Amino acid sequence: MAMKVSALALVLLTLVAGPAAAQDARAALQAAAKNMGADNLKTIQITGKGWIAGVGQSYSPADDWPRFEVTTYTRTIDYDAKSSREELTRRQGNYPARGQVIQGEQQLVSLNTGSYGWTMQGANANPMAPAAAEIRQLEIWLTPHGFLKAALAPNANPTALRTHIYGDFDDGADVTVVSIMVLGKYRVNGTIAPDNTVQRVQTWIPNPVFGDLVLEHRYENYKTFGSVKFPGSLHSHMGNPVLHPGHNSQDIAVANIVANGVYLIAGGTHNSVAVEFKDYVAVVEAPLNEERSLAVIGEVTKLVPNKPIKYIVNTHHHFDHSGGLRTFVAQSATIITHPINKDFYQNVLLYPSARTLQPDIMSKFYPWASFNRTPVFEPVGQKYVLSDGTRTMEMYPVTQLAHAASMLIAYLPAEKILINADLYSPPAPGAAPAATPNPSTVSLRRNIQRLKLDVAQHVPIHGRVGTNEEFLAVVGKAGAPASTTSSGN
Repeated sequence: MAMKVSALALVLLTLVAGPAAAQDARAALQAAAKNMGADNLKTIQITGKGWIAGVGQSYSPADDWPRFEVTTYTRTIDYDAKSSREELTRRQGNYPARGQVIQGEQQLVSLNTGSYGWTMQGANANPMAPAAAEIRQLEIWLTPHGFLKAALAPNANPTALRTHIYGDFDDGADVTVVSIMVLGKYRVNGTIAPDNTVQRVQTWIPNPVFGDLVLEHRYENYKTFGSVKFPGSLHSHMGNPVLHPGHNSQDIAVANIVANGVYLIAGGTHNSVAVEFKDYVAVVEAPLNEERSLAVIGEVTKLVPNKPIKYIVNTHHHFDHSGGLRTFVAQSATIITHPINKDFYQNVLLYPSARTLQPDIMSKFYPWASFNRTPVFEPVGQKYVLSDGTRTMEMYPVTQLAHAASMLIAYLPAEKILINADLYSPPAPGAAPAATPNPSTVSLRRNIQRLKLDVAQHVPIHGRVGTNEEFLAVVGKAGAPASTTSSGN
């Protein structure tokens, strides 16, 4: 460990003395951006688990920072908006209860947009001090793709040095260290490996004990997630291991990456999911009522401007999951739903009868609100697919289910995301899973196996996003395939 850091320190000193030409730096950055899929990356969501440390809270000055198990980790970044949301659940786990010790499970949620930052405690937002909010914004540009975007931005003026860092990469292979200034005052250095991946990003932040405190992220074990290459391991240092043993601050094993255009639009009781395609948007679920649907449509319009909502995917006919469909149909969205729902929706839900007690857009402006057309349905028999050649979303009926005969699930194969309603929601942080999974969760497991879906993330219409590992822990052996299965409706 000390050899690696000492070598890097030597490289950074050399950087100041003799940087290469700016065009060499840009060439290295552009090659990495193309290889890693950074050019067209707008948003990214990272999920995983691992550990996080209590920086500055060691048992003694001779110890590393105390560690806590991270059971769930999700970070969502919008590079254009300069915003980030990081949510994790931590507990003591099997790590020694020395130094900082925590009881039970804690959920930590940090958000920032531009120069503003805040944390969440339940429904309460607590503003960060300006200095802390600035560090949260800086962290966006310390991610692998964030560094490339910052270094390739106009007026970034990157400089570079071709050198060798012993112990980090293949023997005999040179690396390129690119240096930029971020937010006008932070010197940030990124190491680009021979395979055109960002392997390390380092800077310094103010600290009352260390002065200039080393903040370093190491990125290893790159994997391909759709059109993006992203490290499978995120290891962080806060502190200088040459000067002091306290330095390891975080280690996250990445389970999945979702890039560009898949948005969870969370609600108090019901979520929707917006999926961006080349020329349009598909929204999964229009729950509750028109008020909720108008809020969802407004958020989609902000997230994906200038693209129409062409499809609304309806998971099933229960009123709390279909009450907002009229609002989407009034704006010319096509309903993707189970075949048995069509007559009910056509003859009851969407019938142009008077709604004097609670008027909505369709009743006020019919037939103009629906552009003088009969509402269009796309029934899902065995399978229905939306695709633009790059992104694909598949809809399937759920078989062997007692909850509703009209149930659909939605699946994004490249992102390995499964969207469901009423079948499975990850347990709340700190809550133990039920001793016996409910029958709907068991049915979902059997349908996943029947359809041979490769799932990494579960996105429920109720509750938080979770990993497939959590799902398997909940469903256990109860989800084993039945001896006979139906082929579908």
